[in-house]
Amino acid sequence: MKGGDRIGSPAPATVVRLALADLRHEWILTLCLVLAIAAVISPLLILMGLKHGTVETLRCSLVQDPVYREIRPAETRGYDPAWFNRWGARTDVGFLTPTILPASSIIGASRLEAASVQYLDLIPTGANDPLILENGGRLPGAGEVVLTQAAAEVLGVKAGDGLALRATRNRGGQPEEGLTRVRVVSILAQRASMLARLYAPLGFVLDVENYKEGLAVPELGWTGGTPIPYASYDGILVVVPASLTPVKRAGLAIETGLTGSEVISGETFRARTGLTLPAGVSAYDLSLQSGSIQMASYRAVKQKLRGTGAILLPYATHPSLELAPSNPGLVFGLSVSADEARQLGIPAPPWGGLQDALDHSERLRQVLLAPAPAVAAPAMIEAISNGANGKLRFPLAVVGQSQSDVTLVPAELLGVLRTGADRPISYDPADGRFVLARTGFQGFRLYAKTIEEVAGLEFDLRREGVDVITQGQAIERIRILDRGLTSVFWMVAMVGIAGGFAALIASLYAAVQRKRRDLGVMRLLGLARLDVFRFPIYQGVAMAALSLLLAIIGYFTLAGAINQVFSADLAVASQACRTEQRICALPYSYLAIAFLATVGVALVSSLFAAWKTTRIDPAEALREE
Repeated sequence: MKGGDRIGSPAPATVVRLALADLRHEWILTLCLVLAIAAVISPLLILMGLKHGTVETLRCSLVQDPVYREIRPAETRGYDPAWFNRWGARTDVGFLTPTILPASSIIGASRLEAASVQYLDLIPTGANDPLILENGGRLPGAGEVVLTQAAAEVLGVKAGDGLALRATRNRGGQPEEGLTRVRVVSILAQRASMLARLYAPLGFVLDVENYKEGLAVPELGWTGGTPIPYASYDGILVVVPASLTPVKRAGLAIETGLTGSEVISGETFRARTGLTLPAGVSAYDLSLQSGSIQMASYRAVKQKLRGTGAILLPYATHPSLELAPSNPGLVFGLSVSADEARQLGIPAPPWGGLQDALDHSERLRQVLLAPAPAVAAPAMIEAISNGANGKLRFPLAVVGQSQSDVTLVPAELLGVLRTGADRPISYDPADGRFVLARTGFQGFRLYAKTIEEVAGLEFDLRREGVDVITQGQAIERIRILDRGLTSVFWMVAMVGIAGGFAALIASLYAAVQRKRRDLGVMRLLGLARLDVFRFPIYQGVAMAALSLLLAIIGYFTLAGAINQVFSADLAVASQACRTEQRICALPYSYLAIAFLATVGVALVSSLFAAWKTTRIDPAEALREE
């Protein structure tokens, strides 16, 4: 029978008991080795706990505090509704709402029974506003507002109290005030903002802006005007009895905003207006290099030509005007008085001369159709114009036929439509007036869904030409800290693991060398090579498990002391994050990984010693006897 053959293999549990009994027999050596390994593992657990707890606490403050997810515009510029629809549909945008100009966002507030008024920043809010929802607030509805803690302290109010809000303006040199009452639904946590701010639904904020611009807000009982669009033109045709001197023509460009002056022939005048230029008169075309001409320029030119008998015909070529059911061809805007019409040799139009006031829309909505034989002119026709916000449809009253080949409408009508090419206007059929619509918004409040998406949103906004301000640097500092602590941990861990690995290998190998005789005797008593191979492995795993147990006890003891030292600061962080925060903490999954790693290292470390046991010849025990 050879030494490596098995006479009878004992149960695996027998080998385990023998290995543990041997460790217990040499308990002093075992304890020293267990303490040495625990001294390596425990600092690693503490270091990992500090890394995880510190980063998670800091990251929690970033994730839970919406201030770090906010993206603010760095400059004031216009944003149309389509821009908000496009960006609001992005999956990485958590909240987006328009804002108004800072000059319009100041509102007076006071308690209902108080006389003193405090002026607060008025900020729009809406559904899913993280600044309110994540700071203990409730989204306000109609007639409700949310205050920051600073605003509540200044006003001396609490949630549920009433407030009197005052929007002030100066119209016509007279101060005016719009008053309304609201209820405070909630007061935000202090971290939301250190400024005295009042958050209200976007509709109310826009009402305040409109009131400050002189408009009426019927829903709140605030009186004011209606936003009537102004007239703008592309040029002015000047008809004068005598030619203008070069000096006079050059003077027309001084303090009028006009840049060009061109002499036009009678044929050109007729082609553009449909009118025949009277004999002996001269015509000039005053124009602007870019942009549009306002009524201020018209009045300035008229003042300069005073006493010359000049007739000014502002024209607009940019707007397209179609008349249904038939297209009349060329449409020219002509507004002249009876005297001016007589000088031009034409009948005076029923709407008269050019006027500054544009709120009489019935006057603007008139038309003299070009003659159309055998076709009866209807009493009303539909006009269609392409504007900044699409097609604009409105009715025109047919008041007769023009005495030329072109259709005539008030020059002010084409001036309004010219403005509509640059700014959205609409037609209100209820009162028959043109209304100047909002051009867009001057800013926005935007929050990313997570801090990881802030950088991507910032990049896309800047690529679109929108300069923004973010907390990207603070977010990046946390990421750098996380990467740095992770690198430090693994460097220390590798040194510790290598030391523990070497200590365990040396200890188990020394034990095998020291117990060669005993292992040889066990081979003689019936243990096979595989049994003695498992002997140091069981011992290595047992010592590793005891070491890890001591290391975990040491970790929890020291981690508790560390967290107790920082308990005051951690209480603030826990309140902000709504979960318990600890400066030194490890999830249970990390402890499970530590156990598996320790056992794995123990197994690898014991393999050399286990292999050495298989090289022991049982005859060595007999020779020593």
